[in-house]
Amino acid sequence: MDLGIQGKTALVFGGDSGIGWNTARILLAEGATVVVTDIEQSRLDTSADQLEAPVGRLHAFAADVRSAESLAALHDKVRDAVGEIDILVQSSGVTGAQGMFHEIDEAGWQETLDVDLMGPVRITREFIADLRSGGWGRIVYLVSEDATQPYDDELPYCAAKAGALSFAKGLSRSYAKEGLLVNTVSPAFIHTPMTDAMMDKRSKQLGTSFDQAISSFLDEQRPYMELERRGEPEEVANVVAFLCSELASFVNGSNYRVDSGSVATI
Repeated sequence: MDLGIQGKTALVFGGDSGIGWNTARILLAEGATVVVTDIEQSRLDTSADQLEAPVGRLHAFAADVRSAESLAALHDKVRDAVGEIDILVQSSGVTGAQGMFHEIDEAGWQETLDVDLMGPVRITREFIADLRSGGWGRIVYLVSEDATQPYDDELPYCAAKAGALSFAKGLSRSYAKEGLLVNTVSPAFIHTPMTDAMMDKRSKQLGTSFDQAISSFLDEQRPYMELERRGEPEEVANVVAFLCSELASFVNGSNYRVDSGSVATI
C-alpha cells in the first residue's frame, strides 16, 4: 500500500522493540527516512541492524524521555543527520508501579507519571517546531486501553495514559490548521517485552507455565478480548503507520483501539 510518505522523515520513540520497531519497519518500507530512539544505545543498535534499511535511511540515537536535556541532545543529533522531522511516533513507556492503591507510594506514582505522561509532553515540546514548519505533519501517541478502562492494580499507569490521551486530544486542536494532525492508538495486551515481563512474573506467582499465565490472565482480567490471545506488535504498527500517512489526511484527534474488543463500552 502506498501511504504517501516517501521522502518524509519520522522519529520513532521506543524503536528498539515491539510496536515501535515494527512501526519503523513499515515506515522504512514505505520510503520514509526513520530515526529510532530508546534509552539504551547498544540494544538500539542491535535492533536497528535487524531493520536492514537502505544506507542513509535509518539512524539510531539513544535518549531518555525523563530528561529534557537528553531530548535536546537527541534533537541536535537528529537535526545533523536528517534535518527536521515530519512524523513523530511516541511508543516508549513503562508499566510502572503496580499493586492496590494503598500499596503504592508517592515515588511509584512519580516514576510512572514521569515516563508515561511527562515523556510525551517533553518529547512534543522539544520537536513541535519541526512538526509545524513544513505545512504537513503527524504525531501518533501510543496510549492504552487503560486510558479509558482503568484497572485497580495499575492505577498510576492508567492515570498516566488517561492524561496522555487527554493531552493528545487537546493538542489536536492546536495546530491542525497548519497541517499537523495528532492521534492516538490504544492497544491491549500486545506481545511485547513489557507483557512478557508481566506474564513471567505472573507465572512465578501462580506456579504455572508462561502460557498458562497468559490464559488465566485473559480469562480473569481481560474477558472482553474476544480473540482470546495477545495481539502482535505488527497488528498495532499497521494502524500507527496508517495514522502517519497521507491516507489519514482527515483523521485528527482520534483514538484508535487495537484491543480485540477489550474495552467493554462504546
